[in-house]
Amino acid sequence: MRKLSRRQKENRIKTSKIIYTDLEEAIQVLKTTANAKFVETVELHANLNIDPKYADQQLRTTVILPNGVGKTVKVAVLTNEANFTEANENGADIVGSDNLIQEISQGNLNFDLLIATPDMMPKLAKLGRILGPKGLMPSPKSGTVTTTLSSSLSEFKKGKFEYKADKTGIVHVSFGKSDFSNNQLLENLNALYKSIEQNRPPGVKGKYFKSLYICTSMGPSLQLDLTIFA
Repeated sequence: MRKLSRRQKENRIKTSKIIYTDLEEAIQVLKTTANAKFVETVELHANLNIDPKYADQQLRTTVILPNGVGKTVKVAVLTNEANFTEANENGADIVGSDNLIQEISQGNLNFDLLIATPDMMPKLAKLGRILGPKGLMPSPKSGTVTTTLSSSLSEFKKGKFEYKADKTGIVHVSFGKSDFSNNQLLENLNALYKSIEQNRPPGVKGKYFKSLYICTSMGPSLQLDLTIFA
């Protein structure tokens, strides 16, 4: 069995056998566990009472957190030449048409997010095997297929991102960095919870949330009482 480091042992002592009923206390303890030698990501793991194999029990949506997630997103825009100026003036990092499709087909994915205008989607269909596994295929539901490039770019540059439940019905999503203030993390966590709650799939019957945990990328999980956001 792998031996735990002293840091891991101390973190486990801080969080073991506790279900937090006070959100401010949970955030405070969470930050004390972020003692790795780098700025850790802070995550929410929500186990939902859904079965994503059914269309009416799938969760996939977008959210803009009040304080962002502490990450700069490199955005590529696939559109026709008439829209190049608009895309460049609104913060796109990469703008292209057929040349960008050629780059993608060669496996050059030098971006974190791909936005496309509807007229380019037929050309992207053949690249699904490249973009799909990376979660980069644009879709209307995620807001990455759009006719309003300026507003879409503004939202994604401000920190808008897509999240979804995995095949077991669990949402794994970051809501900041360990060097955020307590208040910033509280605001982000509340906004994220509200987004998950408001996008409850129509096929869900009865209780929606089964369990809630927060953690840092290298720290132990802190279990939250299911009524903590009530």
